[in-house]
Amino acid sequence: MLSRSQAYLDRIEEVNLKGPALHAVIEINPIAISQAVALDDERKDKGGRGPLHGIPLLLKDNFATLHEEGMNTTAGSYALLGSVVPRDAFAAAKLREAGAIFIGKANLSEWSGMRGKWGQLKGQVPNGFSERGGQTLSPYYPNAHPSSSSSGSGVAMAVGLAAGSLGSETHGSIVSPSSRNNIVGIKPTIGLVSRSGVIPISSHQDTPGPMCRSVADAALLLNFMAGPDPRDEVTLHQPGIVPDYMRALDKNALKGVRLGVPRSFITNIKIIEEVFNSSLDVFRALGAEIVDPADFPDAEELLTSQAEKRVLDVDFKVDLNKYLSELVDVPTGVKTLAALIKFNEKRADLDLPPPFYKDQSQFIQSEAAQVDDAYLAALAEDFDLGRTRGIDATLAQFNLDAIILPTDALVWKPTAIAGYPLISVPLGFQPDDVELLPATPHSVYTQAPGLPFGIAFMGTAYSEFKLIGYAYAFEQATHVRLQRKAFNDAIPRTQLTDVMSQL
Repeated sequence: MLSRSQAYLDRIEEVNLKGPALHAVIEINPIAISQAVALDDERKDKGGRGPLHGIPLLLKDNFATLHEEGMNTTAGSYALLGSVVPRDAFAAAKLREAGAIFIGKANLSEWSGMRGKWGQLKGQVPNGFSERGGQTLSPYYPNAHPSSSSSGSGVAMAVGLAAGSLGSETHGSIVSPSSRNNIVGIKPTIGLVSRSGVIPISSHQDTPGPMCRSVADAALLLNFMAGPDPRDEVTLHQPGIVPDYMRALDKNALKGVRLGVPRSFITNIKIIEEVFNSSLDVFRALGAEIVDPADFPDAEELLTSQAEKRVLDVDFKVDLNKYLSELVDVPTGVKTLAALIKFNEKRADLDLPPPFYKDQSQFIQSEAAQVDDAYLAALAEDFDLGRTRGIDATLAQFNLDAIILPTDALVWKPTAIAGYPLISVPLGFQPDDVELLPATPHSVYTQAPGLPFGIAFMGTAYSEFKLIGYAYAFEQATHVRLQRKAFNDAIPRTQLTDVMSQL
């Protein structure tokens, strides 16, 4: 697997900081090649560990990895540069045990989007930007928006900078960049994959998940990531043995299935809606029955509720302080959210990498938040709106097996507050004559010719096996991912065969 690892490292060298400067990878594992050699030797001497033996992966830079390996875990911030984690994140440890090689860390929205207000205005922090990694860009149009926190993982997969990648989602951060970058992303049920060792936002909404170029690859990674972990209590309540998700890969999985379309969520995305509507005929041809509309009984209340914001404000302070307190060493001395705020204040006048955005209003709001009756009421409201009167009520009312929507149709909010699974698969691309937006100086394009978008499959808790089957059947019938390549300069030229021929 030495040749494979070297090929991916060469591809990263071509497009990450050079050429189109996609800024998808924040740092490289300095011992990746020696690890590949060791795994090659192990295969010769003892045989392979399984399908992930020697497979090069990228991890979002909020997944802890062994300090002695030489990579940092910083959430994109200099505040944690050089910090010493106690151990691998649990999901990373399971993949490492299976023989995977972590060739690098993927860039992200700094602190997974929890630093300040995110937007396009001067002084606001854009999605996909971190102090350490710079601005991640989608490879489907120059200077295009990569969408959401796990942007580096999504962009890296779009142009093949590793065999697979891991992201994390609190509110759209796996499925949204998967949609924007023409890949597959799986946001699992809260409790299927451990969060221990992952820099947190919310213990009620966070989950790691795979981001890959195919449903099969994502299902394979999920197989090795899932399972109980004593350091993440919610994972100890999984219903029975984790299934083999590779067995869900059935081209006929949609036969006899009832899929609902909650139309009230689809607003202000006309181009995407038209392609989505056309895709419903694909589902019908594959044997599915489409219930359209199948609106959530609490849709308006769910979309306008502010309960999630209150929960995230509180959880971020509580959960981040816990993570920081467990670090073995932090050279900057940042061991609390309050200390992080002060660290950033002291750096405000330094010559930081441009463009650097100084807003930390979200940090300040979270530091002021408290676990109180209003917080507990907000948490109960989230579960009621997302689960009881939301996803579960809709599935029951229309006798549905799953719910489908364009990924860009605010699809992540109900699954975020419910803690339920969501899978995004490529659906289409913005047309060549679409207007460039936003047309403002120094902004990244959220709408541009060729920018991809996805379709999402939503279900109840622990319904990943069924959703993977539906997503796979749709993917195999359409092969949308293959219909358009990234723009020319963003495509690495190094191929695996090029490196092998030099050995």
